[in-house]
Amino acid sequence: MKRIFKILMLFIMIFSLMMPITVFAVGDGNIDSGGGGMGDGTSTDKWSPGYDGVRVTVVRASDYAVVTTPIDFTNKQPPSTMFHFGKVSKIQYKGGKNLSPIQGAYSYVNPAQEMPRIVSTNGSSNIEAIKKYFCSEYTIKRVAEITGMNYDILIGGDYKLLLEPMAYYTFQGVMIATTATEAAMYDEQLSGLLRNKMVSLSHKNLPLAMFLEVGDLGYPAWGGSTTKPASNADIKSSLGLGIVRFTEQPEPPIIGAYDYEYRVNTEVITSVMISGGQSDPDNPARVSFIIDGRTHNVGNVYYPSGDSQLAWVKWTTPDTEQDMVIDVTVNGPGSTTKSIINVKIVDLDKNPPPNPVADDRNDSFSYVAVPNREEKIVANWSIWSPWWQAYWVWHSTGEDSGYWCDHGWWEFDLDQYTARLSSDMSIKNDDKNPTASGCTFKSGYGINQTVTANVSSNQSSAITYAQNAVSYFPEFRYETYWRLLERVSGGSNARFEFKKNNYSTYKNRTHFTPIWMPDGAYIVNTWLIDAWTPDGMLSMSLTDTLTIKGNLWQDWHIAPLNP
Repeated sequence: MKRIFKILMLFIMIFSLMMPITVFAVGDGNIDSGGGGMGDGTSTDKWSPGYDGVRVTVVRASDYAVVTTPIDFTNKQPPSTMFHFGKVSKIQYKGGKNLSPIQGAYSYVNPAQEMPRIVSTNGSSNIEAIKKYFCSEYTIKRVAEITGMNYDILIGGDYKLLLEPMAYYTFQGVMIATTATEAAMYDEQLSGLLRNKMVSLSHKNLPLAMFLEVGDLGYPAWGGSTTKPASNADIKSSLGLGIVRFTEQPEPPIIGAYDYEYRVNTEVITSVMISGGQSDPDNPARVSFIIDGRTHNVGNVYYPSGDSQLAWVKWTTPDTEQDMVIDVTVNGPGSTTKSIINVKIVDLDKNPPPNPVADDRNDSFSYVAVPNREEKIVANWSIWSPWWQAYWVWHSTGEDSGYWCDHGWWEFDLDQYTARLSSDMSIKNDDKNPTASGCTFKSGYGINQTVTANVSSNQSSAITYAQNAVSYFPEFRYETYWRLLERVSGGSNARFEFKKNNYSTYKNRTHFTPIWMPDGAYIVNTWLIDAWTPDGMLSMSLTDTLTIKGNLWQDWHIAPLNP
């Protein structure tokens, strides 16, 4: 029995009925939705609720090829003279098709039985009516008739329907028709003008009218906000589409991914969570990460039905700041699923403190509390290990003959892994400070720092050790300027110190305090980071304190001249 995926969106029913009939489910709907309130329009930029539709395209399931000219369905009668971009599907735009504006000659189909509203103004929809309407035998036959497809071939399992919400609206005084993808591409050409004028429609309610609940046809399931306007990039990659398929298939894999921020020239781990169906040695899941043009393949990703498994890759980031996109593909069980991970590579060695000088002043300075920085000292992950549970059954072929057959199944053991970060930080007076006493010193002199970091794990091959530490200072309110420490020894017991200071006469590993720093506790905050695991990054926020009493000028004196 075919399984209809939960539809949480407002959608459409395609096609004409001359009189009410009984309908039976044929297709499986992979659609969800969101949206929200609409803003007020203007005489030149406006949209009326109900002026919407759906573009339907027949797509070959094996290679995502578009096999019919898309057709547009709507309850309205938009003027044939309005502007539009022709009959182009989301898949064709993804393949490199450009927007080609056309005035007039717009064609559409009015279904005799009115469709449910597609683009909502409040995020609500009649899901059950939509499912019955869109997945009915009558509806699918109507699609086959209009597109010229043989009905039996259409529902044979080799094809799927790609559905795209549409809107008809007035923009800059001219009426236009666009899908969500076309609106995003048009906005890019206009440098954001469409979003500026029509954001509630073009970037919220239209693209959120449909999105996938399960990744399919090379598009990921949408896991972002369902109430806020989306970016053009998210609309093009993940929104404004629904899919109908026609055969019972194994549950496709689902990729659970999130975005990362990494430091330059750092060994990191990128993870995704794979679920959907069951992955075992007979039907395994394989994950591919495409990073900076290089493909990293991860095999033996196993998990039982109803559960999931982390898959990860260890790699080294570039040595320059940049934004990157990691493409992730999961092959099987059942089908192929794709997703993307957005990565930001940052350089923390770009804001060292300026050189303090003797006449510096800051009469308005006041202390602030040490900020709360992200901390994670323990990571836990697990790996499923499949094993075969034999179950032998005797098959008789006669009175004294037959054979044994193993009707066994795969069982799974779960191996648990962990990693733990411990650390210590200490600051002390610089060796060249002539008047330091214990934990007390005068402002204007320098301090030294040492950070040690220990990372332990029962799967050391799956982690990286701590690689970076950044120190923040009270004179800069723990922001604005900081020092990226130098890792003077690495491995499981790493050590970090200040880099050699170019302003130090002796090139010491020192940080000079400003001479205007008031008496009291001088607290340095260090964020220890970049110990990566499949379960994310381990990090600690550390502090240590010295006490300021007096300033460097008090150590100066004027010696009398000998007569």
